Amino acid sequence: MAVVETSVADHVAVVTLNRPEARNALDPELIVALAETWRSVSEDDEVRVIVVTGAEGTTFCSGFDLGTTIPLMSGSREPENDHERTVAGDLGLLGVATMRDFDPGKPVIAAVNGHAIAGGMELMLASDLRVVASGVRLGLSEVALGLIPAMGGTARLARHLPQAVAMELLLTAKPVPSDDLADSGLINRLVPVEDVLPTALELAATLAGNAPLALRAAREVIRASAEMSEQEALALESRRSADLAKTADAREGPLAFMEKRSPVWTGR
Repeated sequence: MAVVETSVADHVAVVTLNRPEARNALDPELIVALAETWRSVSEDDEVRVIVVTGAEGTTFCSGFDLGTTIPLMSGSREPENDHERTVAGDLGLLGVATMRDFDPGKPVIAAVNGHAIAGGMELMLASDLRVVASGVRLGLSEVALGLIPAMGGTARLARHLPQAVAMELLLTAKPVPSDDLADSGLINRLVPVEDVLPTALELAATLAGNAPLALRAAREVIRASAEMSEQEALALESRRSADLAKTADAREGPLAFMEKRSPVWTGR
């Protein structure tokens, strides 16, 4: 049984963390597989949108496996198999697996169908859109373990939540019900657990129906703008707009609208 399952249909890749017996914890095998998956879907021109979810159970992702990954990170445990040796030899894979240090360059929708804790919360934060089940718990537990969230949680949390809310989540290390964050700006859709994946796929289909080059350019400008002055962001917007104006898709979109038909995107 693969620890990561990937399917592609209608330009949408669904990536499923598949360790339900371990609450989808990120052990070395899952880390290696997930890093490979992000690279693969990033390079697949058929994929326009990515949905990441957890195998059915109670947990979307419970973070790094405390019995294997965390001891490997601290050096308190020697690797015992090929996956462990791979991770121990390249801890940068942790940042790739959680999308801290790897951007697939395409919209990522987190379909959070269970609790998202520690690295699972960081994986959710790295996504562009978030569909979250009502009644699940979200949190960063690292400071209770003598650590800090180092896969983007500490750096990104206050970018998505008011500082006081971010501080409470980070410093108490106590997860909160997803319903309490419904109006925080962190969550796009809060739905019953059985509706999480269908809602995420509906969103993904909407995104995938738009022009792929424009989709990626718009996402790039929004994400990059957070680090820029307004003037710098406007300059980037102008450059990407000018680039898109030269594409076949930019000609196809208005033409299809005028002809009252669906556009045929070529990604060129």
